[in-house]
Amino acid sequence: MKFTKIATSEQIDQKWVLIDAEGKTFGRMMTEVATILRGKNKVCWTPNIDCGDYVVIINASKARFNGLGKIKNKEYFSHSGYFGSTKSVKMTELLEKNPEKLFKLAARGMLPKTKLGAKMIKKLKIYAGAEHPHTAQLAK
Repeated sequence: MKFTKIATSEQIDQKWVLIDAEGKTFGRMMTEVATILRGKNKVCWTPNIDCGDYVVIINASKARFNGLGKIKNKEYFSHSGYFGSTKSVKMTELLEKNPEKLFKLAARGMLPKTKLGAKMIKKLKIYAGAEHPHTAQLAK
């Protein structure tokens, strides 16, 4: 009888991955990022353990968007819980003012909605420009 090997948190080796968003399609890149954050690209993937790597995205403001007018029409909504407090922001405004938030929202939507997903999203570092403070971790 064969058994499936289940990894433990001590056996997981988490690395740092650098992704340059310049010229890459936003949606395809974010599915790749979500796969790396979850650790599904590894052989030792286990659903109840954080097997994923750290991801650093640079040049976030230079990503490419496809779709028939999606960037002009798509809106992101936030609600505080009080009546009449719904706020909306267009995707173009979010990309200009805070591209880091746009990338975080996209990645968060593809991760589990649990404590494990909250732990995974903390491993995502996003920067609008080419400079980032994680050069020491990437040098490994």
